[in-house]
Amino acid sequence: MTSNLKYQAIILGGFNELGTRRVGREFFYLDVSVPFNTQNILWHDLTSINIIPAHLAAASVKGGAQNNTLFLYGGMPYDNTETMALIYAFDARSYSWGIPKMFDVNIGRKDNLKGIVDDKGKMYMFGGNSGVNLNDNRNDMIIFDTINLDWKIGSSINAPSPRCVFGSTLISDHLIIYIGGYDKVALSLNEVYLYDTIDDNWSTKKTSGKIPSNRNSFSVVLGLDGQRVIIFGGAKEYENLQSQNALYVLNLINYEWYIPKISGKIPSPRRWHEANVIGKYMVVSFGQGYEDNDILLLDISDNEEYIWTDNFDPTDPIDPIIGPSPKITSKDSPTKPSKVQPTASPTQTTTTPLNESAVIGIAIAVGFFVAFSVIYLYRWNKNRRESDNHENTRPTTPDNTYGQRPPRRSNYEPGMIPETPPSNNAYTHGFPPERINNNEQGMIPYSGGSMIPSHTNMSISANTYGQQTNHEQDPLYLR
Repeated sequence: MTSNLKYQAIILGGFNELGTRRVGREFFYLDVSVPFNTQNILWHDLTSINIIPAHLAAASVKGGAQNNTLFLYGGMPYDNTETMALIYAFDARSYSWGIPKMFDVNIGRKDNLKGIVDDKGKMYMFGGNSGVNLNDNRNDMIIFDTINLDWKIGSSINAPSPRCVFGSTLISDHLIIYIGGYDKVALSLNEVYLYDTIDDNWSTKKTSGKIPSNRNSFSVVLGLDGQRVIIFGGAKEYENLQSQNALYVLNLINYEWYIPKISGKIPSPRRWHEANVIGKYMVVSFGQGYEDNDILLLDISDNEEYIWTDNFDPTDPIDPIIGPSPKITSKDSPTKPSKVQPTASPTQTTTTPLNESAVIGIAIAVGFFVAFSVIYLYRWNKNRRESDNHENTRPTTPDNTYGQRPPRRSNYEPGMIPETPPSNNAYTHGFPPERINNNEQGMIPYSGGSMIPSHTNMSISANTYGQQTNHEQDPLYLR
């Protein structure tokens, strides 16, 4: 990876708001090493090096032996004549895609789930949809080791009920929180679920305070002090939530919900978007049902008051803090430190241009929530029609899918590397595996190698990409 790519938000795939243009192969990034205004964003186009079929509803994380490879799991191709591998990997230094070579894989394909990676490079993927039918949501935990390229199954004892399009984030070095979601209806936020990655067990925490309404397809980030999670947007049944119900904070000391003080121009809510923390900002990207900019910025550096702003300033970066596991003190009131102070990033080892300094953030949009906009709006419409008409006929695409057609599933067998490449000469199937930069072993690289094309700079005002539901992002950090 070249040094000018140390600070980037990388975005892949999706579907535009009205369904008039399939954008599932678009691959571009935003440079977050320089200031920008959300009214006029400069995107950099990498579509020419993207070899993954147009798809939706996959999960992704950053991992690998050098912590600089993006892994893409599952999802569905738009076109059932195309096949997708179970796992893809993108080397962020050589700019090349490949398929990790794995043997005896007995892991099924899922979609509409989220990948969470821990500090050991293990990718945790709970729940989601099995792909068997639109109502077959799951509550199993599958774990992919991005370093050793092997799989295991986590515990399902005391796991949450089956669900998809939930909110989740890593809240300590070994705890993942799961919130809300969807399983025929939007699910409650009056309890949250914690998965311990060390002990491989589940626990449930009852919440209190101003509990948000049932919701799915919202975004979740960990606050800068590591003691709270922030949620934004989402949907209940057929409609976006109202602006006054869009932003909540959960105190991780006592699991009490509250509505933070907010200033600045409050944006319209959105769903099927994603958010990640870059510097001192919660950066909300794309989604569906909004009339604002594609990128929203919420300054979360002061817990007493969050500020919506159009201006991104990278000069005072604050890395997300992942502290010790929060203790439960049910009698305590929510803790609100007056201000989060910047903390020094860990010393980086200068081994590649990628690691010359702390990397603010990198994210790959994989259509994690886009499938919900296509599939589950369809499902809601289907269930509603069945209730009204007492029929089991398959309805046509409902109006509230914004013209998007339900995706067709491929005949891909889970866990198998396709014999026929999804694109011409994309993969060296049948040949010995090669290494990418001699770091990630067992990778079948894209035949284009590490040739980096001349990137196109696209100065785009406001919403040229806009309302592409669904350049949905999954937060990834390179440090």
